Amino acid sequence: MEKSGIKVLVVDDEDDYRQLMVFWLQSKGYNALPASSGEAAVELVKEENPDIIFMDLRMPVMDGPKTIARIREFNADVPIIIISAYLDDSKIREATIAPGIAGVFYKGKDFSQSLILLESALRTHKRLKK
Repeated sequence: MEKSGIKVLVVDDEDDYRQLMVFWLQSKGYNALPASSGEAAVELVKEENPDIIFMDLRMPVMDGPKTIARIREFNADVPIIIISAYLDDSKIREATIAPGIAGVFYKGKDFSQSLILLESALRTHKRLKK
């Protein structure tokens, strides 16, 4: 799979975490785009049409579930991987009932596990199947 053409949107209000994840994904050959809020994520999905999204659940103003709902109003297909710092988070249950949730990545885990989720979601996503 050619990675350089794959757009990965990383949505997280924590600057350090978002920047680190974007840098790590870029080092693996992906075109990673940062968004610091739900509002910014909605606009970037409209402008950039990413192939996959990593979405933090707990953000101020527009949290992850609300952002996912807004994105689904105009893009029902993009796979979304939830990012959470909490293993037992009620927002995970709220978010995973939305269509197109490709998995959950916990912030305490090694980034290589996020890559496994990402590549699995991309392989099964209908636009990217060979």
